[in-house]
Amino acid sequence: MSKFEKSEWAEDKHAKEFMENADIYILERQRLFEILKSFYTYFLGNKAYQRPINVLDLGCGDGALTRELLKEDPKIKVTLIDGSAEMIRNARKHLESYEGFNFIQKTFQELLKDESEGNDKITDGFDFVISSLAIHHLHTKEKEALFRYIHEHLNSGGFFLNIETVKAPTDELESWYRVLWGEWIRKNQIEMDAKENFEYLPEQYKNNPDNHPDTINTQLNALKSVGFQQVDCYYKYGIFTIFGGKK
Repeated sequence: MSKFEKSEWAEDKHAKEFMENADIYILERQRLFEILKSFYTYFLGNKAYQRPINVLDLGCGDGALTRELLKEDPKIKVTLIDGSAEMIRNARKHLESYEGFNFIQKTFQELLKDESEGNDKITDGFDFVISSLAIHHLHTKEKEALFRYIHEHLNSGGFFLNIETVKAPTDELESWYRVLWGEWIRKNQIEMDAKENFEYLPEQYKNNPDNHPDTINTQLNALKSVGFQQVDCYYKYGIFTIFGGKK
């Protein structure tokens, strides 16, 4: 990934546009949220914890994933991290009624740099680490380093769940997946009576130099290599996936 401050995500305008229109153009976004909540309830929410479950939200955006988890468990304790000042401001605003949440404006590269230099201030062990459409901005080796970071910051028995875009194993499939995404956007815009047309996004995503998706198998293997268990792809629709593992 190029330096965050030189990417489109450092621009408040881009962050604001994403927050306003994500439901229109993120393929099956509400379905992704439902799977996230089902995963949490089954693997963590049903356990008899004697304390609030500790969550780390990486690339938190405006706090959308955390807000979904709060619908299942309003007692969770959350640390939210994002490189965008606009995103952190909006996450704080959306979650202002919840006390004790920790908001950190920091890029993934800064997290990894702090850890390598022994300056990592995040000392809590987490029960659940989540991320959505953020890690694909990292190069392969950076992803591997971040997966290692996540594994080291998870409590034993904790889980990592990543909602993400991935690269198809062949160019032919990659091309069809973009068509599939465009068809979904077109249908969704009609149903939601959208005021803007976002059918250009699949091609823009392909040509965006800030995007560095890897195949699902590459990332599952990376998770296994740092020690994750029960590693799997939990859901997939074209390039949109949910995958993760357990410590």
